Amino acid sequence: MGNEMLRAALDSSRISALLTHYWRVSVVDVTASTQSDLAELVRLGSATPGEVLAANFQSAGRGRMSRSFEAPKNSALLFSFYIQPKRKKEDWGWISLIAGAAVAQSLQDYQARIKWPNDILINEKKVSGLIAEIIGDGVVIGIGINVGMEKEELPAPNATSLAIEGAHGFDRNMLLSKVLSQFQELFVSWDAEDDSVGELYRSLSSTLGKHVQIQYPDNQSESGIAVGISARGELVLDSGSHVQAGDIIHLR
Repeated sequence: MGNEMLRAALDSSRISALLTHYWRVSVVDVTASTQSDLAELVRLGSATPGEVLAANFQSAGRGRMSRSFEAPKNSALLFSFYIQPKRKKEDWGWISLIAGAAVAQSLQDYQARIKWPNDILINEKKVSGLIAEIIGDGVVIGIGINVGMEKEELPAPNATSLAIEGAHGFDRNMLLSKVLSQFQELFVSWDAEDDSVGELYRSLSSTLGKHVQIQYPDNQSESGIAVGISARGELVLDSGSHVQAGDIIHLR
């Protein structure tokens, strides 16, 4: 019964009823990628800030570092949205971290934590990830959350889902509205030069204080203790290195 609710189809009218007018939500049953679709609308000038596109199924979903993301129909919450920050572009590294914090806060009933920069973990297993792309004067953010997946449907051994973690009593419509509302609150404040989201992010971090290994996009690697987050959202190591992009492995 609970899992049936978690896998109920998305309904744009139900989602919109739970949101402020900041957002405009469209739902499609099937698409290749909400991220690619919305990015194209932005490039064509057909999308304005607050545009949200969600899908019940993606045939070619995209994640960080050009990875694919697959999930059985209705088993994951898959959506992208467009924003236009007012802050200078040098600060935009924080936007994907803010999105990660919004997801983690929305999943606090399950003690969700953030692995830098924005993977969401429950019991050290990944339940959500996101991608952020600068397009023109704004940013398109795509988020995927494993909601109703059973163990045999998980994309990787180190993944989990809300169903596996005992979630019940809500559906993806409610979760989407919760994440968007949380993001709006954090982003609007940050965009008005309030940097208190940094303290929130640090309090939710699963990476800070850990010995980590960084695998950089050019295949170079580095290890050290994660000691901070820079003003630009970079991970700071005890060696003084500032990590802008890379895969993070938490070492035991």
